[in-house]
Amino acid sequence: MTYVNRVVTDGPARFGFIVSRQVGGAVVRNTVRRRLKALCAESLPTLESGTDVVIRALPSAASASFDDLRAEVSRGLVRRTP
Repeated sequence: MTYVNRVVTDGPARFGFIVSRQVGGAVVRNTVRRRLKALCAESLPTLESGTDVVIRALPSAASASFDDLRAEVSRGLVRRTP
């Protein structure tokens, strides 16, 4: 699930991640978070300045491949970007 909010400031786009214990143990949660960080770094040039993005990882993210996560993040950013 992806939330995108355009704020008034002119800073760079910012990302936040919510990876709960439902996703898995600490190692799994950190792996999912690192994958999401890498995908968001790829998407950074396509976002407007001052955009805040919060991504909530669902339990299925633990078993998703990197390409599946890329597709989900891209779809969420395209759909939600103002």
